[in-house]
Order: sequence, then C-alpha cells, then structure tokens
Amino acid sequence: MDLKKCVRSIVDWPIEGVIFRDLTTLMKDPLALKESCDILYERYRDQHIDKIVGIDARGFVFGAVLAYKLGLGFVPVRKKGKLPHDTIEEIYSLEYGAGVMEIHSDAISHGEKIVIVDDLIATGGTIGATVKLVEKLGGEIVECAFLIELPELKGREQITNCAIFSIMEFEGE
Repeated sequence: MDLKKCVRSIVDWPIEGVIFRDLTTLMKDPLALKESCDILYERYRDQHIDKIVGIDARGFVFGAVLAYKLGLGFVPVRKKGKLPHDTIEEIYSLEYGAGVMEIHSDAISHGEKIVIVDDLIATGGTIGATVKLVEKLGGEIVECAFLIELPELKGREQITNCAIFSIMEFEGE
C-alpha cells in the first residue's frame, strides 16, 4: 500500500505558506492504520526497549498502539497545562509558533531505553523538546520514530544526539 496516498495535504493551513499533512485520513483507513502500526512494530519488536514516549497529540495514537503491541508502558508528552501531576517542561518552536512541552517528573527512570513516537517531523522543535525532557529524566533514547518527515524543513538536522526513523517523506509536494 502507498501510505503517502492516504495522507491529505492541506495548503496554507494553519497559516499561509504551510502545507499541512493530515494523518486523520490515514488513521480512518483501517488498512493504512494497520500497515503504519505494523511497520513501527516490526522495527522495534526485537530491540530492548523499556517504554514508548508519544508526543501530543497524534503521537499518542501511534505510540500507544506500539506500546501495546510491544507489551510496554506508554508515556505522554503534552502541551503545558495538560498533565495533572508534577512535571518538568521544555520550551520549543516550530514553523508557525512556539510553546512548552511537559512530561510527568516520575514518568521515566534513569537508564530506561526509550523510543519516542510522533506523527511528523518538520523543523524539529517538538521532538527536540521531547528529547531534552527524556534526557533530563535519565532516559536513553533508542530512536525517534515518525510517520512523516518533511526534509526541506531540516528537522532531522536539529536532532543530532539520537537516531531518526521515518516511514515516509514529503518534499514540498
């Protein structure tokens, strides 16, 4: 299956000049959703991982499925003010704004092996903040996994301290 054909592209959203890659169309297609999740599972099933970290919000979908399939715990990284317990935070920026990401301060133990999952890597802002949060808690990042990478925005270049895996790439298409 060509998963790229299952992703809707929305021009000039949320601001002019941005092409938004909408994964809701992939997620509503049972075969595309299954194939995406299976690709992630096959990649990580024989690795020694302790937890999956998913980034707000679509990283929760794919990260939670991966954690379930691997029999691991799932840790959400959320936008500021969404987690109910003690947190640590990290400021991030992306192509059309800035914000703060948080993680529960007790979510990861020192030395745990972590895979971080999100839907898309663009400029590297949210993944960069998440990597810092995991490292502050003592987690060791095995890899950062994405369904989509936008190479022209050079997000991969911002994340030099961990490996990056993406299922598909969109280049200004």
